[in-house]
Amino acid sequence: MIKKVVALSLFLCLAVNLSGNQLIQAQNRAGLLIKNGSVVDGTGEKAYKADVIIRGDSIAYIGPVDQDTLQGIQIIDASGKVVAPGFIDMHAHGNPIQTPEFENFLSMGVTTILLGQDGSSPTSEPLDDWFEEVKSAVPAVNVATLVGHGSLRRSVDLGEDKEVFDREIQQMKQNLKDGLEAGAYGMSLGLEYVPGIYAKPGELSALAEVVGEYDGIIMSHMRSEDDSKISASLEELASLGKYARVHASHFKVVYGKGTDRAEEVLNQIAALNKEGIEFTADTYPYAASYTGIGIVFPTWAKTDSEWKAIMNENPALLREFLVSKLQQRNGPEAILFGSGEYAGKTLAEAAQSEGISPVDLLLQMGPNGASAAHFVMNEELQDRIAIAKGVMISSDGSPGMRHPRGYGSFAKVIRKYVTEQQSMSIEEAVYKMSGLSAETLGITDRGVLKKGHKADIVIFDPNQVKDNATFSSPHEPATGFEWVIMNGHIAKSGSELSRERAGVVLRNGS
Repeated sequence: MIKKVVALSLFLCLAVNLSGNQLIQAQNRAGLLIKNGSVVDGTGEKAYKADVIIRGDSIAYIGPVDQDTLQGIQIIDASGKVVAPGFIDMHAHGNPIQTPEFENFLSMGVTTILLGQDGSSPTSEPLDDWFEEVKSAVPAVNVATLVGHGSLRRSVDLGEDKEVFDREIQQMKQNLKDGLEAGAYGMSLGLEYVPGIYAKPGELSALAEVVGEYDGIIMSHMRSEDDSKISASLEELASLGKYARVHASHFKVVYGKGTDRAEEVLNQIAALNKEGIEFTADTYPYAASYTGIGIVFPTWAKTDSEWKAIMNENPALLREFLVSKLQQRNGPEAILFGSGEYAGKTLAEAAQSEGISPVDLLLQMGPNGASAAHFVMNEELQDRIAIAKGVMISSDGSPGMRHPRGYGSFAKVIRKYVTEQQSMSIEEAVYKMSGLSAETLGITDRGVLKKGHKADIVIFDPNQVKDNATFSSPHEPATGFEWVIMNGHIAKSGSELSRERAGVVLRNGS
């Protein structure tokens, strides 16, 4: 009896010394303590010194901790390091069932990815079934998705059809509702690609209304990202903002130059927000895009059937267009193949190896012949967009894509803009890569370090963060993110990845 009284007295004394019963309970049941770190919580507010206790998959406490009172707890000493929310990739690609390891994302501190981009759903089966398959695969990062508009078109056998009838729109609306009810966060558009290129206002508005009913977001690869057409593209997307929140994916201005031009397009988005349109954007920190070579083909030769027809009927017309287009897009040296037999070669180098002109090689390959990096953006302009308030960060990358953005984007933001240029504070950068993204998507339990939120956490010294991927060696993992914690589990320590993956499926509304 005396021992019990002494033990109880000691417990109560410790509880008082450690700021109350709530703290002692959190500590006694905790599994992981992150101590001595500088907490950058994802809200954009100033960093502060604090310890973090994790219990299960969630954050149990943030504040001062006396570790001597803890028994059997794992400790990470974050002295001299930032403790931040895991980053949320607003525009990602990949297959969480076939390649669930996602080393590229973990290496740069990404703990959540948003798939279903550019108008393409991640699956043709019902989303509920796909979610179960992803859950069974246990991806290394959290996976969320959008419903693709192009996939909706294909689900009603529209394909390349340019005429859409009401019955088809009604069926697309129902299929969209099914996806949103299953947990998709909204709808993606690929208006520069087949079949999205054929979508007219009535079709898009009808689907936008459905997205709005479910408080989803419309994320768009816009109609055109060319300098001469970007303003009209923004306005077209804004017209859907009458029904739902809208978002410009991988925001860029192709052929545009300079910070003044960047300010103009950013001001256009700001003006739309003042008008009551909820309009957001994301971008990646590179001056080269990555997409199919169909991007250089005209609208009347985007599909294999159209290409074959024009090659039979009037190949000179297509040749003339491609000559002009290549010149406009900085020449054949500015296209670096990332897939197919010429992967790793520029269009100029590939053509030379075949002993033909670059245009002749394109004519032979057709619009679906390969994907490539396209060096068509101005770095000064894109840098201004990347640091703009309200613009989130994405990679637009995947584990296998031959572009450094899939392995380096989030690391490059910290290395280039925070450490080298000092054009952003670490608090601003983390907010743009976590809290702002969660707020935009409507994820309420991630993106900010807060008691009760899920424990997706990254620990790093900003001065040690480095993006190692290059265009010649695009699959080099980023370094400097010393610890990555996924749902309370240590997913990465140093350069070592855990064999136990801990990602989950994220469903909107759950």
